[in-house]
Amino acid sequence: MLRTNLSTRPFYNERLVSAALALAALIVLALTVFNVVQLTSLSRRNAALGGSVNRAEAEAEKFRRDAAHARGLVDRERLQAVLEASQEANRLIDRRVFSWTGLLNQLEATLPPDVRIQSIRPSSDEDVLTLSMTVFARRPEDVETFIARLEATGAFRNVVPRQDSTTPEGLLEVLLEGQYVQAAGDRPAAAAR
Repeated sequence: MLRTNLSTRPFYNERLVSAALALAALIVLALTVFNVVQLTSLSRRNAALGGSVNRAEAEAEKFRRDAAHARGLVDRERLQAVLEASQEANRLIDRRVFSWTGLLNQLEATLPPDVRIQSIRPSSDEDVLTLSMTVFARRPEDVETFIARLEATGAFRNVVPRQDSTTPEGLLEVLLEGQYVQAAGDRPAAAAR
């Protein structure tokens, strides 16, 4: 058998190579079409977002100008007067919503058995409520215990005896004075007033 190729041209499988090249060209063409579609879509989206950004910046600039104009119209002296009036109103509201129940509950919880409260007089400075209490006790130790218990609650500060005397019945009458720091939990809600 002869193993030599007697043809003038050797045989190449050109159909396989042509088919592979056509397939590669088709894939490249498909990818190119896909990229062009994506580029067009993204360009449109970018243009729309650019327009939105420009509109938002113009609107923000308009609001800045309006705010600057409004700040220019504000009368500083009148604003200060309104601020002071609102602070005074807040102080009056704080006095009105003072919880007597909370105060009396704390006094009852700390009162020793041999001490009795005769009177309570509140007086208020700017932010401090000072209480003057007249108490009756059998012994000075009972009054000291009462003072210690009051200060231990954290709601009372600087409780000191200002004056003491003995009644005809033999009881010790002591005038106590101290600051009551109203806790946030003692403030009643507006509906509970």
